[in-house]
Amino acid sequence: MMKAFKILSVFFLLSAKLFAQDAVLISEGNFVRGVIKGTNFSSVAIMEDDQTIKEFQAKDIQSFIWNGETYASKPIVVKKKMEYRFFKLIESGTVNLYSYGDKAETPQAPQPRVKVRPQVGIGMGTGGFGGGLGGGVSIDLGGRRRNEEQTSGGQKAKISYFIEKPGTGPMQEVSIENTNAVKTILLAKLNNDEDLAESIKATESFDAKNLAAYVKAYNSSGKK
Repeated sequence: MMKAFKILSVFFLLSAKLFAQDAVLISEGNFVRGVIKGTNFSSVAIMEDDQTIKEFQAKDIQSFIWNGETYASKPIVVKKKMEYRFFKLIESGTVNLYSYGDKAETPQAPQPRVKVRPQVGIGMGTGGFGGGLGGGVSIDLGGRRRNEEQTSGGQKAKISYFIEKPGTGPMQEVSIENTNAVKTILLAKLNNDEDLAESIKATESFDAKNLAAYVKAYNSSGKK
């Protein structure tokens, strides 16, 4: 009995370690586990158990999980050209809320640099959360240098927020500094909920917390 208990305990410990790992989802049922070493939002590097580092481009995968948080590959328009970037998923459901540009999530280049194997052309990601290829949101990412996208000497980058209601068009940027514009977007996306609408209209300013709270409340309500 004690021997069986020890075996079971080891199994649970190994399972916990396995599920705590980071992962890159290439396509449904096709993923790579390991430790995410960094991302510049256009690509992500993951180190496998054998210390091999693989780099995946955003256009070639659906998403990756880093420290329990999901980063989805989404289509955007950069200088009139369709490209893919990674957006951190904050809330998901009928309406999805993402953030982009959190430098706290982008450490320096992967270390150690051993056995780097670029992975290209492995399936085309569709965004993973209903965004599809029906179009992309246009944002100005073209002027940022690669080294600026990674962690730099204490300078905090602007964090942008994007909202998406699958089936109603591409993501929209939510400029939380513009209160009236945020209200317009939220009332359009979080529709058919009169109580929530009144609360949105009465809000004097928006930040990351109340923006996420509104999306979470709407998803929990079961409204469509």
